[in-house]
Amino acid sequence: MRRPDFDDPDLPLSVLFAEWPEAIAPFLERRMLCPGCPIAPFHAITDACVEYDLDEDEFREELRAAISAAKAS
Repeated sequence: MRRPDFDDPDLPLSVLFAEWPEAIAPFLERRMLCPGCPIAPFHAITDACVEYDLDEDEFREELRAAISAAKAS
């Protein structure tokens, strides 16, 4: 099975969290309820950004930085 694509606009949040658990931190830092939400399998990063009125490009960069930092340590 191949690894999910972080840049897939339809990547479910539940898959994001399972594949890259370090991506949970930026959600929690912003007090977003996405980690653990029963809708996470049906929402993508885009949906979360719309719901929380976030700039998607900026938030994706935060997620990438969290993932990269975890890989570096």
